[in-house]
Amino acid sequence: MLRLKRLVVFSLFALCVITAFSFWVIQQPGADARVALSAPPRAGAKLEAAGITTAVNVTRNPDAQWLARAAAQTGIPARALRAYVSAAATTSASIPDCGISWNTVAAIGFVESAHGTYGGGSLDAAGHSSGPIVGPSLNGAGFAAIPDTDGGTLDGDAHWDHAVGPMQFIPSTWRLVARDGNRDGTADPFNIDDAALSAADYLCGHGRDLTTSQGWTDAIYAYNQSDPYIRRVRTQATAYAAKAAAAG
Repeated sequence: MLRLKRLVVFSLFALCVITAFSFWVIQQPGADARVALSAPPRAGAKLEAAGITTAVNVTRNPDAQWLARAAAQTGIPARALRAYVSAAATTSASIPDCGISWNTVAAIGFVESAHGTYGGGSLDAAGHSSGPIVGPSLNGAGFAAIPDTDGGTLDGDAHWDHAVGPMQFIPSTWRLVARDGNRDGTADPFNIDDAALSAADYLCGHGRDLTTSQGWTDAIYAYNQSDPYIRRVRTQATAYAAKAAAAG
């Protein structure tokens, strides 16, 4: 009987040790069990010819004829597509090792706000949505709880944060990554040029290489920590690459 009791105590002790060790491993950096998805194909784009006076860091826009064909093939509004292509080109010039492609930026734009058309809106020539795009209150009721970080300046709520703009940036994140994509002197999360360039730079952060499975998956996970979200973005980015190929 004594031997049986000792065996039971030892078994319980071993179980506790194994459980504790497993929990410790899960909490360690790099112990993420997330499965890396292969990066979607990189969609090509034809850019405007660069003149001899083109300076470094000047935004390269897509060729007008290519843009019209690609917009028709992909179903992406031409104004949004122009922003995505320019953002990827600009970021690729400044962070060449990232390997970002416009179809990944476009896929995020589709999932986040249907390219700035959420709620029946549209983008004007300047890249602004016809109505402000503000996400639900991040008050912990079905979403993460993020108390206000901007005094309601961007989202109109001084109590809780909301994601804003066509790429749905949280105000605190926007403050860190905001870029002026259209060179008007202001970084505006509600402007598709500014939001797309900021998103592209954000995805390339921390030295990520988006041509690799791990780098691409980590980039999208950093944008939204949801496995279904990652899969949806990948599916959309892959579809855009295939459709854009037909545009030449």
